[in-house]
Amino acid sequence: MTTSQDKARTLADLHRAPEILRVVNVWDAVSAATVAALPETRALATAGHSIAATFGYPDGENIPRDLMLDMVARIVETAGALPVSADLDAGFGDPGETARRAIGVGVVGANMEDRLRPLADSVRAVEAVIAAGAAEGVPFVLNARTDAFVRGGDRPVRESIDDAVTRGRAYLDAGADLVFVPGVLSADVTRALVDGIGERKVSVIGLPGALTAGEYEALGVARISYGPMTQRVALTALQDVASELYSDGVVPEGTRALN
Repeated sequence: MTTSQDKARTLADLHRAPEILRVVNVWDAVSAATVAALPETRALATAGHSIAATFGYPDGENIPRDLMLDMVARIVETAGALPVSADLDAGFGDPGETARRAIGVGVVGANMEDRLRPLADSVRAVEAVIAAGAAEGVPFVLNARTDAFVRGGDRPVRESIDDAVTRGRAYLDAGADLVFVPGVLSADVTRALVDGIGERKVSVIGLPGALTAGEYEALGVARISYGPMTQRVALTALQDVASELYSDGVVPEGTRALN
């Protein structure tokens, strides 16, 4: 039987490996089963935005924590031996307790966003998450997110880079495994982030207009995830086929029985 401790160590090892860890975000049991069935899948990550949308809530901790964690538990059960990292937003007002409860349903890593709150407050949140893992006996893998770019407004890019580096180093010092810097990051910006935060210590998101996973890997990035984009692709396909069916179309040939 693969324990949470085993899964956490596996996830940490995947972040340290020379190859970038590609995690395709999922939002329910069937999406988790679909991605987990692929031989390339090494770990799963939940998308908080997508889970919220599944239940009709806007993103940003509007979904009740219990409901979010119930879906995460279903994803963990579906994932089997694969490690699961959960999007825990900003901690739902209590980062340590939210992490503890996530660990309780089998999660071994998480994203936690700082929303550009004061640095001291954000560091305390990281410390609370790491302490929760230690108390539960799980070497919890925190992908500490800084919103230096997505909440940076119209300030110069250099200021956002410097802010991300300052915050990222502080989060690593507080026990985080990685620093997640979402945004459409160019090669030059990514290189500056890796130089400032550390090789194999930066995590990015794959968005339209961003670099490929291979390009980020060559720059020293440890992990790439895709947030709500995977659900958007699935919903685009659903809406497109619905439009075809309304136009007297037929279900496309080659449709696989994945449910």
